[in-house]
Amino acid sequence: MTAKQPPRIAFQGALGAYSHEACLSARPDGIPVPCTTFEGVLRAVREGRADLAMLPVENTTYGRVADIHRLLPESGMHIIEEAFVRVRIALMARPGTTLEQIKHVRAHLVLLPQARSYLDTLGITSEAAADSAGAAEELAAGGPAHEGVLASTVAADIHGLQVLADGIEDLDHNTTRFLLMAPDIDTTPRGERMMTTFIFEVRNIPAALYKAMGGFATNGVNMTKLESYMVGGSFTATRFYADIEGHPDDPAVKRALDELGYFTNMLDILGVYPAHPDRWNAQT
Repeated sequence: MTAKQPPRIAFQGALGAYSHEACLSARPDGIPVPCTTFEGVLRAVREGRADLAMLPVENTTYGRVADIHRLLPESGMHIIEEAFVRVRIALMARPGTTLEQIKHVRAHLVLLPQARSYLDTLGITSEAAADSAGAAEELAAGGPAHEGVLASTVAADIHGLQVLADGIEDLDHNTTRFLLMAPDIDTTPRGERMMTTFIFEVRNIPAALYKAMGGFATNGVNMTKLESYMVGGSFTATRFYADIEGHPDDPAVKRALDELGYFTNMLDILGVYPAHPDRWNAQT
């Protein structure tokens, strides 16, 4: 019998990115497949170069990750798990460099403000890079001795850099939620607490959204997320992305979804997956 091969997981960014860290958390034996864009992540699965996709959807500090809600419904992919990564920022440099030598750092534009207090205290200037892990790779290839990079310790390990300071982020709760996605939906109950994610478009009638949401309230179904986004360049064609606690076969959830159907033009379940224990630790 042939041993089962570890899954190939596509993610956006270079090796050592926080998305890579999410892959390691979800599938420690997985084979990482770095991609330049979110579209590239989904394309890697569709073209058979990867088996799974890992995508960030929201962050406790910055909210929704841009473009994700637009991409997911059209991706043909389904959520099979969620993962949470605490964004711990490390300052790294080439081996042999001391912290006192660091005058300038590079990191992704979103990461730099998260360590602003630390950098200002040491008088270190900063510059935005396209990707923090990519900046680590470039520094390892021969960057200036006085330059550092802000990234995860995973990036330092992969690219052979020396960590000069760790945990330098200003906020101690900064967490990103990721979704592990596969081509086929899996609706089997796989945990004590399950989550269901779906998108829907309400009918263009008065109080349609209010009535659509009523079924979840009356059936005691907890909706943990509800976000709207426009489609087709129209101000009237608004769709909603929702997360609820429970499985579609749970009697209360089934009644709520059935009632939702009366007030929607479309309803599409994107995934049924176990609720990660970190869901209640992260302030998402």
